Amino acid sequence: METYQEGCLNDGSNVRIRQIQTLVVNAEMRNWIFVKVITNQDGLFGWGEASLNWKTHAVTGAVDDLAPLLIGVDPRDIERCLQIMHKHSYYRLGIIGCTAISGIEHALWDILGKIHQVPVWSLLGGRVREKVRLYTHLGLGNMKAVYETFDAGELRERAQKVVALGYDAVKVVFIPYGNHVESSAARKHVGELMQTLRLAVGDDVDIMVDFHGRPSSISSAMNFIRELAPYHPMFCEEPVPPGDTEALARIAENSPCPIAAGERLIGLREFLPVLRAKAVNIVQPDLNHTGGLLEGKRIAALADAELVGVAPHNPNGPLAGAAALHFAVSTPNFLIQEEMSGAVPWYDDVVRGPLHRTGAYWAVPLEPGLGVEIDETQAARHPFKPEVIHARNAVLADGTIANW
Repeated sequence: METYQEGCLNDGSNVRIRQIQTLVVNAEMRNWIFVKVITNQDGLFGWGEASLNWKTHAVTGAVDDLAPLLIGVDPRDIERCLQIMHKHSYYRLGIIGCTAISGIEHALWDILGKIHQVPVWSLLGGRVREKVRLYTHLGLGNMKAVYETFDAGELRERAQKVVALGYDAVKVVFIPYGNHVESSAARKHVGELMQTLRLAVGDDVDIMVDFHGRPSSISSAMNFIRELAPYHPMFCEEPVPPGDTEALARIAENSPCPIAAGERLIGLREFLPVLRAKAVNIVQPDLNHTGGLLEGKRIAALADAELVGVAPHNPNGPLAGAAALHFAVSTPNFLIQEEMSGAVPWYDDVVRGPLHRTGAYWAVPLEPGLGVEIDETQAARHPFKPEVIHARNAVLADGTIANW
């Protein structure tokens, strides 16, 4: 495999982007979209990730559309590249366009780190911690386990397996699909599940409950939060769908539990009203969707000014995990990082990278750039496949379509 070596620049003033490619790898329950930015210097390229569930063709198309804007541009000028992609696109870019930009931007940081032979975190402000705390989900990457565990026995068994692997924090998604009101039986069941989980893992393990935006009213969200509160969740995530900052702020003000949100917000502009309204205690930008590492650092800085912690969203692939790791190492108000290990048994055949876990922590990487290597031959053995559409389960008994 051809790799870039320090001092190999033919002309340090003439590094230019020559080509941008995408590589789709089907990881059984999700497609990973890897982005490769190739320069005019032999062996100098960067990898990023732009995975977005159920939007694979749209995102790869967006990368192809953005690529001509950057051909011939110096990849070291990351802010300039971002300005080109946003401003010369003319139309405001939504989640698909910003996911494509995020993947390209990750790759630019990878190139910059390789040129200077330093890890990306050192270019983002340097190290502020010695290790990065993690949490994972039930099923360790099995999406069916993550989204479809509503039975107390399965919940207990899967949670204990996570803790046995050394994690001291776990996220669950067991709030029922709902409407503007919920039954007393639904509330009681959520309380029983949380009690089961707390007894299974003990008081030394943090539990995060992802509401996934399923409640359609403030009162419904608050009723579920009250059921969870006696068992002290680390946070309740996305208690209502995104977009209603006032509703989120009212919940945060009255909730006995910390409130987290932000995975479906795009860029600093969408985070501004949420942070100014004190609508969350913990903000969750997805560095794979919100515009990349530089935009993530801006969001984190504003959150810090508003006394809000950062716990980035990341149910994506290994390159997104690597980008999140470098962000966490260099961000003062970082709290904990979501990760999805064990997604596929052939993971290490396709990707070799810096995600080295000891117990509940990732180690700080020292390799240049993002520190990731992709075996493109092995990756080609797992081509695109349609993803499992879990949202088909989000239908109420009378046929009403619910928030997934």
